[in-house]
Amino acid sequence: MDMQIIQQKIYEIRGVRVMLDADLAELYGVETKRLKEAVRRNIERFPADFMFELSRAEYNSLRSQFASLEKGRGKYSKFLPFAFTEHGVAMLSGVLNSPRAIETNIAIIRAFIALRHFAGAYAELSQKITELETRYDSEIADIHEALTQLAPPDKDPDAWENRPRIGFKS
Repeated sequence: MDMQIIQQKIYEIRGVRVMLDADLAELYGVETKRLKEAVRRNIERFPADFMFELSRAEYNSLRSQFASLEKGRGKYSKFLPFAFTEHGVAMLSGVLNSPRAIETNIAIIRAFIALRHFAGAYAELSQKITELETRYDSEIADIHEALTQLAPPDKDPDAWENRPRIGFKS
């Protein structure tokens, strides 16, 4: 499984990283209808923090972000999609038991973990930059002020050409 393809199918909805049922069904090699049937048969395994159904507004907002919207009958589901959190995806491994589903599940969990590590590293880097800015801002301001005082005045553009020359004259 290509990690980048999986990461592109992870969205942030309601402040949580999720994958949609249609994307999961595609990765697992099953129809979305069959995936939803399996989930509904085992609904007790999917509490609200594992899976939720998108609202119509959320779904329309998400659809508007896709580059290839097609018009026509039957192009989009009349039912709202399920959004699975990382824990919901892990729970799917107990519902879908084919070898491909198990392999796909492992790859998806690894993608979620990689995103979490990336977010943590980004937050740490941002914090270090902020610390450096607060520590060195006054020193940089002092250096800037000193350089400004040493620079020639901007009022006379010919000041450098008209200054008396120093050094050996023949």
